[in-house]
Amino acid sequence: MNEAEQNTADDAVERVLRGAETKAGLTRFGSGAAEALMEQGSDAAAGAETDGEQFEREERAALRRVAGLSTELEDVTEVEYRQLRLENVVLIGVYSQGSLDDAENSLRELSALAETAGARVLDGVLQRRPHPDPSTYLGRGKVEELRHIVASLGADTVVADTELAPSQRRALEDAVKVKVIDRTAVILDIFSQHAKSREGKAQVELAQLEYLLPRLRGWGESMSRQAGGQVGSGGAGMGSRGPGETKIELDRRRIHSRMAKLRKQIAGMKPARDAKRANRRRNAIPSVAIAGYTNAGKSSLLNRITGAGLLVENALFATLDATVRRNTTADGRVYTLADTVGFVRNLPHQLVEAFRSTLEEVGDSDLIVHVVDAAHPDPAGQIATVRDVIGEVGARDIPELIVFNKADLVTPEDRLVLRGLEPGAVFASARTGEGIDEVLAAITRMLPDPAVEIDLVVPYDRGDVVSTLHETGRVLSVDYLEEGTRVRALVSPELSAQLADFTAPVDA
Repeated sequence: MNEAEQNTADDAVERVLRGAETKAGLTRFGSGAAEALMEQGSDAAAGAETDGEQFEREERAALRRVAGLSTELEDVTEVEYRQLRLENVVLIGVYSQGSLDDAENSLRELSALAETAGARVLDGVLQRRPHPDPSTYLGRGKVEELRHIVASLGADTVVADTELAPSQRRALEDAVKVKVIDRTAVILDIFSQHAKSREGKAQVELAQLEYLLPRLRGWGESMSRQAGGQVGSGGAGMGSRGPGETKIELDRRRIHSRMAKLRKQIAGMKPARDAKRANRRRNAIPSVAIAGYTNAGKSSLLNRITGAGLLVENALFATLDATVRRNTTADGRVYTLADTVGFVRNLPHQLVEAFRSTLEEVGDSDLIVHVVDAAHPDPAGQIATVRDVIGEVGARDIPELIVFNKADLVTPEDRLVLRGLEPGAVFASARTGEGIDEVLAAITRMLPDPAVEIDLVVPYDRGDVVSTLHETGRVLSVDYLEEGTRVRALVSPELSAQLADFTAPVDA
């Protein structure tokens, strides 16, 4: 990256890549904190008026990890004076020929995930090779170089930008002498920090157990299988028979039992959600789901439209639980807006399965407002990732409205490129309010019209019927006659049957 590009790099994520040098297929990122998330001040201040009280912010901040704290001891005799510090991490990734840009975007995202989880990113390493090494992920020589990087920076964790096999993780830990985790473990850690509802906590725990189950490892003889006869412990012969079940098998059985209990709990919460949705359907209230990439501004957009007061934070996966709010179109129709969990590239399959109940809000909606970060380096990749997950929950056929959020951060030239990417998209900024009216107009235009046209004469003492028609149907015309209000409207079949007594005479 040349000096001119560095001077124009406003996004703090770019600092991860400043000073990058490439040699022998290895890309090292500049030292120091990655600062992968954007600067906090301006966005928070600008959105304060529209984001409401946000009572959850104080609770979320109360659980933050504090820089400068750790529990490592170099001398156990100085237990009262131990040095405390934040977990420091080094990121690693592998890319094939010609995919360096995608790999760098993915590593930027991983650095943002690590910072959201509470770590401090010191450096990042990318190796170019056709396929990851099946034993240590990186090649043997690069593993040795990584060990020197970790030792020189004083890092205590290595984070891989993929889901590592258990054998790869163990081999890499043995080589670099520090803890090694993968992208999935970081995402699960963030979810466990941010889950607050009973259902959200159960979903996260289920995903964690599904991730942990194949990664159990035994330690020493306490985990080894015991047998009798000449194949007993060390060939000890008779008298060496054990109980026949090892501790690792007991752990697996306990995990399976806990997972079954959690699935039963999550299934038990489904009737309450179904009852709420059935009530909305019975009242013919259309539903709109706000979906999109994590940190694209979904909660900010909902706050700007409805004043919901949801927690808005410059962090990935700040929102995990679906939140539903009521809104009204310009012509008086009522609909619901649901904020959903954000998506991310390589979203762990365990999370998609565990959060399927939350994602039902997307699958059961009448319209999906797909929020995209217009200032992101790879908006096309974001769109593809979100559409893949939408397809997994069976919502691919639902009408979609693309909203490029953070439009105040992009240039007119960037808007032309984004317009070519999605010609029917709407540009908006939840921070400044730009384009919100266009978003609301597009929602009004794309909401499905009720299927049955009715012509009613409603007595003047039944104003509640006229009000219901305005709220749940689409009123085509209103005339005031001597015997009452004549209303032509489009309504649902259920409401049409309920109002059959008010049907206007043919010659009226």
